[in-house]
Amino acid sequence: MLEAILPILPVILIVFAIIFILLLGYVKAPPDQAYIISGMKKESKVLIGRAGIRVPFLERMDRLYLGQMTVDIKTEQSVPTSDFINVNVDAVAKVRISPHAEGIKLAAKNFLNKRPDEITRDLQDSLQGNMREIIGTLSLKEINTDRDSFSDQVMQKASKDMDKLGIEILSCNIQNVTDENGLIKDLGADNTSLIKKNAAIAKAQADRDIAIAQAEAERESNEARVQADTQIAQKQTELEIKRAELKILADGKKAEADAAYEIQSQEQRKSIETATVNAEIAKTQRQAELKQVEVEVRKQKLEAEIRAQADAERYRQQQEAEAALFKRQKDAEAARYEQEQRAEAEMKIAESQKFAREQEAEGIAAVGRAEAEAIRAKALAEAEGIDKKAEAMKKYGEAAVIEMVMQALPEIAKNVAEPLSRVDKITMYGEGNSAKLLEEIITGTSQVSEGITQSMGIDIKSLVAGMLGGRLAGGEDRTIVIQNPPHADGAKQTSGDPDEK
Repeated sequence: MLEAILPILPVILIVFAIIFILLLGYVKAPPDQAYIISGMKKESKVLIGRAGIRVPFLERMDRLYLGQMTVDIKTEQSVPTSDFINVNVDAVAKVRISPHAEGIKLAAKNFLNKRPDEITRDLQDSLQGNMREIIGTLSLKEINTDRDSFSDQVMQKASKDMDKLGIEILSCNIQNVTDENGLIKDLGADNTSLIKKNAAIAKAQADRDIAIAQAEAERESNEARVQADTQIAQKQTELEIKRAELKILADGKKAEADAAYEIQSQEQRKSIETATVNAEIAKTQRQAELKQVEVEVRKQKLEAEIRAQADAERYRQQQEAEAALFKRQKDAEAARYEQEQRAEAEMKIAESQKFAREQEAEGIAAVGRAEAEAIRAKALAEAEGIDKKAEAMKKYGEAAVIEMVMQALPEIAKNVAEPLSRVDKITMYGEGNSAKLLEEIITGTSQVSEGITQSMGIDIKSLVAGMLGGRLAGGEDRTIVIQNPPHADGAKQTSGDPDEK
């Protein structure tokens, strides 16, 4: 592994070195500053609001502030105007470094890596000199009355010098103008007196005009009042006459209305009485219909209740029958499983006895020859007896097996029917009856015999059929009496004919 890495180790180191240099030289300029990277190229690279790469140790990065700056311009000494009046002017200028490439290049030569307050101090002297030059070309009145023009001239004058430094003037506002002798205040006082004089004259003329207007208005008001009273009296007279005429008409109309009202009232009473009778009749009919509907609803409700009870009883009986059938099936399966287990246990016992005899025979073989011969003779005698017994069993084997099966059948039937002894009541649905129940018991017995056939390999039906066939073919007349198996309640049921074969 190390031998495989060694050839490419220099490449890995170079890659890591390049990544380290790039991370070390990564810079990102904010929008209000310009990052100037210089060193390797003839032209410097300027970053404003974006990121870039500076090669460490080979390139340097300088900062230039591009935000707005406020320069306080004050004339520290009095400056004479064009009319030889010494004044002091206080102004404020808003400036910034020009965002253009040429402006940044010029500003970088003068204000590189300087703070905003340092830049404003450098610009203050130049702006003050430009403002003093403009003050000398204007009169005191022009400076006070047209300050916008004054500030525009200062901006135009200072822009020529600021452009050489890469500075852009955004605005210039004149804050305050004062003089040493208070002439501005005196000009204000003269203007104040003139304004007061003009105001007093205007007030006197206004008072005169008001008095004339009030007298004229009073006269016109009196004439209007007399004319209005006359018209009011005339109107009141006409109103009284009109009221009398209207009263006569109203009395006549009222009499006609009273008569018509009485007639209308009688007609309405008749209509109301007729509508009342009709409503009573309709109400009686609706009550009769309502009672009929109530009877029908009660009838349907009673039928629904009876039907629901019948359905519930049928469902309960069906569930009980299914439960009983399921129990019988499980009991039969349990009995068959027990028989299979007993057969398997007997088979294991036989195998263990056989294994014991084999072990015993091996032990005897180790004994002396005399004992072995004696044992051999004894074994031969036992073998002959076993052979004879086997021949006898072979001769009577089928009969013996059938006899054992016949003896076990009553017990099997008893075990199949035993669960029914614990059932108080059995309800059969459909075509079910006692014959159906007996058929279920016989089916359970058949399942047991089939289980014996599958587990032990003894086909009981074939043995019985073969024996009966042999007896019939040989002409033998033997009587087989089979007792009826006991019922679930323990009582024995016998056939009507005791000699039935």
